[in-house]
Amino acid sequence: MAMKSVRIAELKDHLSEHLRAVERGAEIEVRDRDRPIARIVPAQESRPELRIRRAAKPFASVRDRRHAAARWKISSLDLLREERGSR
Repeated sequence: MAMKSVRIAELKDHLSEHLRAVERGAEIEVRDRDRPIARIVPAQESRPELRIRRAAKPFASVRDRRHAAARWKISSLDLLREERGSR
């Protein structure tokens, strides 16, 4: 499929049509007068790979197990605050 070229005004006037064409696989070059300024291409589907594995042990056998506390030089709360930053 050849790349279609449209000017900004044409893109604005018929945006829905152009986006539907891109959704079907078309690529559109956006031009300001005769100078290319952008390209609209179909979005890549990003599906993270998900693997489902059988549990090695039934949940009931590990439900009440307690783990030793982590012996870090910084508290878990401080690590969480650092990771979240100003959020």
